[in-house]
Amino acid sequence: MTKKIVLAGGCFWGLEDLIRKQIGVVNTNVGYTGGRIIDPTYENHEGHAEAVEIEYDSEKTSYKKLLDFFFQIHNPTTLNQQGNDRGTSYRSAIFYGNEEEKKEGQNFIKIVDKSGRWKSPVVTTLESLGNFYLAEDYHQDYLEKNPGGYTCHVIYFDSYLK
Repeated sequence: MTKKIVLAGGCFWGLEDLIRKQIGVVNTNVGYTGGRIIDPTYENHEGHAEAVEIEYDSEKTSYKKLLDFFFQIHNPTTLNQQGNDRGTSYRSAIFYGNEEEKKEGQNFIKIVDKSGRWKSPVVTTLESLGNFYLAEDYHQDYLEKNPGGYTCHVIYFDSYLK
């Protein structure tokens, strides 16, 4: 059975590139969510986060495992910033579709905070998923189309789930 999760953690290019390679991930799309502008564009998406919509096979991976990897590949303690990218577009956020996902997100933020791996507390927001607007075609699969292109995402840690 396929399910979806929407995550934001800085520039969507690098986030998508690392997440798409995870076991159980069926498809990814980059886009904008969490703002008020209808039909945002790259040039006009104020209030929206650059996010990745992840379709996954729930028999091969889980919401929790995807959250685990998400917190391994970006710094969840920098407010509205990843690497050189600054602004609310680059915030760390979990966009939940229901109360169960919200609760799992809250629990995972506690796991990350308790791990002590970061010097500062997690600032990742939990936001109700509204409309997800696909980014322009040239942003989809960007790092596959442009090897060596800009990314600020790396794998900082191994799993928080031990």
